[in-house]
Amino acid sequence: MSFATIDDLDARYPNELTLIAADEQTGLRDSTRIELGLKDASNEVRAILAARYSTADLSALDEPSADIVSVYTMDIAMYRIALAFTRSSENIKERYDQAIKRLEAIASGKGALTVINSAAGSGSGAGNPSDDVTSTVGQNEVVLIAPERMFTRQRLGSI
Repeated sequence: MSFATIDDLDARYPNELTLIAADEQTGLRDSTRIELGLKDASNEVRAILAARYSTADLSALDEPSADIVSVYTMDIAMYRIALAFTRSSENIKERYDQAIKRLEAIASGKGALTVINSAAGSGSGAGNPSDDVTSTVGQNEVVLIAPERMFTRQRLGSI
């Protein structure tokens, strides 16, 4: 699974991609090396986020989270592509460093990605209270599920 495509890179950095990824011989954009850069970048993102997110979680990211992971992947890919063509610049290196820093912060818990919980709709629905809660719980929220209280003021009355 790739977090970004050549079309994404071309839409975000059209001029830079053309300049960085031009073949030395023909002067045309080398799509094969771009694809390899994107694949390497996706693997690097996955490796960093594996400290906190499973492969299933990364596959089920909601749209805003998927978009931000895509941006970080493109920044890492641009750096890798620039290195492959020996055309790196300070701007590309800075974006790479920032992407890595932010991904590591997310992996360490200083930020979060939201995941679409596909398991919530497939629960047994047999009165299990956790089925109702799972779709509304955030990534870092603690959930306590317990039976109803037995000793309340109303039940004890005037004892």
